[in-house]
Amino acid sequence: MNDVVTEQAGALTVVKLSGEVDLSWSARVRETILEALERYSVAVDLAAVSYIDSSGIAALVEGLQNARDSERRFLLVAVSPAVRAVLELARLDRVFTLVPDLAGAAAEAG
Repeated sequence: MNDVVTEQAGALTVVKLSGEVDLSWSARVRETILEALERYSVAVDLAAVSYIDSSGIAALVEGLQNARDSERRFLLVAVSPAVRAVLELARLDRVFTLVPDLAGAAAEAG
């Protein structure tokens, strides 16, 4: 089942995604990420994502660009094998900051 949950971890908002991030709900993912970036750096937890399409990747890329524009951090946490494969195929694994867990995200965010 698709779900998006946000949690506050100090100065970092964690956006936890699960299910399949596709066109049917990537707009909600995008909206959640951009709202979180209005006030905090963001870590997107992708551990429970079984599939992501180009619209989901676009939401992540827009989040990264928005974070850069507002001088905030944007991290991808616990990237699932399915998502990692797409990121590597598009060579976006070199663009995003990937961290293995939330402790790593907190350390990266400073």
